[in-house]
Amino acid sequence: MSQPQNAPNVTLTGGAAIVAPVNAFPNGVLPSNALVVIPLGLNGEPIEKRIAEGPVALQLDEVWRLLGFNGPAVQVQDDQGRPIVIGLEDLLGSLEKSWVDSNHDPKNGRIFSQELIKHGRAPKAEIVLARIVANGGDGEDWLALGIAQLQQGKLDKAEGTLRGAQSLLKENPIPALQLARVAAERKDHKGERDQIESAIQLQPFFVDGWAALYTAVRREVSEEAAIAAVEELGATPSHIKNAAPYIALQSFYAEGDATRPRAIGFAKSAVERAPNDALALLCLTSLFGAAGQLDEIVKSLASHEGLMVQDVRIAYNYVEALFGLRDFNRATLILNKLAASQNREVKQFAIERSRALAQLFAQQQPGLAGDARG
Repeated sequence: MSQPQNAPNVTLTGGAAIVAPVNAFPNGVLPSNALVVIPLGLNGEPIEKRIAEGPVALQLDEVWRLLGFNGPAVQVQDDQGRPIVIGLEDLLGSLEKSWVDSNHDPKNGRIFSQELIKHGRAPKAEIVLARIVANGGDGEDWLALGIAQLQQGKLDKAEGTLRGAQSLLKENPIPALQLARVAAERKDHKGERDQIESAIQLQPFFVDGWAALYTAVRREVSEEAAIAAVEELGATPSHIKNAAPYIALQSFYAEGDATRPRAIGFAKSAVERAPNDALALLCLTSLFGAAGQLDEIVKSLASHEGLMVQDVRIAYNYVEALFGLRDFNRATLILNKLAASQNREVKQFAIERSRALAQLFAQQQPGLAGDARG
């Protein structure tokens, strides 16, 4: 980046943001993808006065104010489904107003409390959800209220609320996993393990349950004991064809070059157990992609065109691997099939990649013609 006049020689590494008057950079700004922040209106005036004498360091909340946001920027959708960015305080204020103006309609309250929990406003979420529950809320409302109470460390209240949710959501494993968190906070390791295994028994294919088992045992015993616990339970007759135990295990080793081979081993075990499990195939091929093993992606997915037509993630991994290998003949064939899919996301993906392929061929055409003339 170009340095301001009379500025010390500073080498920037990692991400950085600089706010300064335009005249501080008389020779322009490099690199070319740098952004210039221009304060507008009242949001920028106090900071504009501070930067009149040159660049200044800003706190993150000052950056948001400078950009015109009331609180950190969050992405939401407008009534047409288009993504927009708004300040967090404005978002929460708008949702609260809708809830109050609608005479505390439960639907509006649920949306409001969901955003409150997401952004760490558990005390306010508890107030909203308690009102919904008191007025006849359903099991999901009880569950959300229990989570809000747990986030505040109100363990007795959270346990009672979550058990209420458990009785209402008899097929849902999440209340049991949240009760496991309550037990973990109390250092009740047996209670934690019992709740986790209850969640797994309720929904054997719920990956989060197996991940919770690994996490609990690793915390209390060791990493290898955690792997052994997952594999031991996963080897029982009721789980022998279940890919979820190994999908969970691979997730703990997927990041980083050093542990990726182990993750690939677990992902292979998942696919061996359930060869047509879309999530298992997605995990394995994504790991192959991270390792640069594109030919292994193609080999793993070549016989799963039926899954590609229904799942854009599988289609993406296969097509991008073919592009990376420059196997454009096979890419063209599969894109033609995907373009006929009834799945809107798959169809759109196929159309976009077909256009990219056509542009690539068009760019290569002049060179091919020159070679023919030569």
